[in-house]
Amino acid sequence: MHIRALEYDSEGKDVPEDIRGSALFHCGPIMKQMDDGSWRVIAAGPTTSARMNKLEPEMIERFGIRAIIGKGGMSKDVAEAMRRCGCVYLAATGGAAILLAEGLCNCRGCEWLDLGMAEAMWRFDTQKFGPLIVAMDAEGNSLYEDVRKSLVRDA
Repeated sequence: MHIRALEYDSEGKDVPEDIRGSALFHCGPIMKQMDDGSWRVIAAGPTTSARMNKLEPEMIERFGIRAIIGKGGMSKDVAEAMRRCGCVYLAATGGAAILLAEGLCNCRGCEWLDLGMAEAMWRFDTQKFGPLIVAMDAEGNSLYEDVRKSLVRDA
């Protein structure tokens, strides 16, 4: 989804407006299409965010992303883009796919399903979504970096 959004925007093609100012959830949801054509989320576990390190700074800056949800944290380059743009990283608990799916109360649609279920851009309404931890804030602070520094200091 990230590559397609950036390519389309660069080429002047339409990019779903929902992406601008949004929260991105690094997730490969398991979805079920209902008889009426609507979609229901079955499971929505976070995926490792570091896979997006190369693309995320540009996504944050180009589309004004406000929050990223995933697991494992992101690079210093991403943290710097987050600081410049007022974005935060919210850590979701791995293994909590069913609990997180319960907070995705309404699937409002999908873009780019041709990329596959896990790579498509899903749009959800949320209610009581979480638990989430602010692991990287909009000031450049990172719980991941704090832990790394404490491990080096204590070694």
